Amino acid sequence: MNNLIERQRGLHEEIERLEQAIVDQFMQDPKTHRDRLRNEHVVDKFLTRISDKSIDLNNLYEDKDGLRQSEIETLSASTEFSEFYERLRVIKDHHRKYPNEPVELPEMEFIHMNQIHGNGEDGEEDELEKKFSGEESYGRYLDMNSLHGKYINLKDVKKLEYLQYLSDFDDFANAYPKSMKTSPEYKEYLNDLSEYLYSFFRRAKPLFDLAELEEKVRQELDEKWEKGQLVGWEEIGNEMLDPELYCQACQKQFTKKTVYDAHLTGKKHRKNAEKLNNEQSTTKGDSENNTKQDRRKELAWKELLITKYAEGLSDVREETKANVERKQALTDKERTLEQDLEEIELAEQDSDDDEEDRIYNPLKLPLGWDGKPIPYWLYKLHGLGVEYPCEICGNYVYMGRKAFDKHFQEWRHAHGMRCLGIPNTRHFHEITKIDDAFSLYGKLKKENAQEDFVPDSMEEYEDDEGNVFNRKTYEDLRRQGII
Repeated sequence: MNNLIERQRGLHEEIERLEQAIVDQFMQDPKTHRDRLRNEHVVDKFLTRISDKSIDLNNLYEDKDGLRQSEIETLSASTEFSEFYERLRVIKDHHRKYPNEPVELPEMEFIHMNQIHGNGEDGEEDELEKKFSGEESYGRYLDMNSLHGKYINLKDVKKLEYLQYLSDFDDFANAYPKSMKTSPEYKEYLNDLSEYLYSFFRRAKPLFDLAELEEKVRQELDEKWEKGQLVGWEEIGNEMLDPELYCQACQKQFTKKTVYDAHLTGKKHRKNAEKLNNEQSTTKGDSENNTKQDRRKELAWKELLITKYAEGLSDVREETKANVERKQALTDKERTLEQDLEEIELAEQDSDDDEEDRIYNPLKLPLGWDGKPIPYWLYKLHGLGVEYPCEICGNYVYMGRKAFDKHFQEWRHAHGMRCLGIPNTRHFHEITKIDDAFSLYGKLKKENAQEDFVPDSMEEYEDDEGNVFNRKTYEDLRRQGII
């Protein structure tokens, strides 16, 4: 049925199924970096789906169009029974039209998804490989060779080697001259650098909350920008703090009041001021000044964001530097050999994973606590290959003496004895045939019948000294005056 209340219930159920699927994914024990990364990407997909479903659910609860409230009023009105039977008719018509439609439990979808992602089936492994370059090695290292080339092509920058660049690419106060920060090439370089680090974060650490990081960076930027404490942009902050020293006509900032006053008497300033009065209004000049400040603040935002990205990837950064330094010491032959060894290790790891998934058990031995077959000597020691059938249990066969002895007190044997009308007492232990059970039961009843109660011999009496006698002996001794 396609109604809002049912859709809400379905969304709640699907969110709960996704949460359970995430728990099942975390319960797995990844043995390698690649398995851990694959699990994190699967959990990230589940979280994204939960977010989408939560938005849909929230929109239904807000009920901006009033359809949900209208449906509730319809169900609670005096015609609720007619509405109920109308919906029942729709359900019956659907099943009458599709009588053999298979029904799959909702949880089977997420169980199947976990199995697919957990085993790396259906191209999941290829999808993970496509996310990273060979240099990145499944998110272990950074691959900034192309960014290093763009850095070298910037004007007035110090030409750094790749290893040194990995250490100083986020040192915006010293590695990048202030004279080139207004160039379009520098802006393009900053965009490419921030986009790469963001992309690497999403691929190598998919569960990292980048939105929260960016929000903290934005708050820190606003606070330091207003106070003029942002590293590399202190002068810009001073401009904002002291706008009286900024000449709108010449588009120039001065640091001292005396220099600014001397500038106002210059021929160049008078010419620019006259031109400003004739062609532009003061409002337009303020707008251009604000636009210039916004452009500078955007560059500062990119720089601060890249710095925070680099701090979050500090461990990967150190691993990358160590790997680059190690590779620089290798010859071409050694590099080729290392690549071949890495491919062999990946192939062996895949084969090991397949062997772990397939349990080799040709003797059909029982599984132990670790999910693997028990040793054969233990199987023989406990006699688990010996069959013990029980006719009272419906010819059920028990494997091993221990299971056979234990079953006499279990529900299956007790139910069989109850059906025969025989009490399941200790006398019937080891009895597995129905005829033997009836014979023993008859014999026990005869023995109990012979043991009728005789008061003279079975009643017990006690004298003052605590001696115990049967009734006949007690009365004889009393008559004789002995007791």
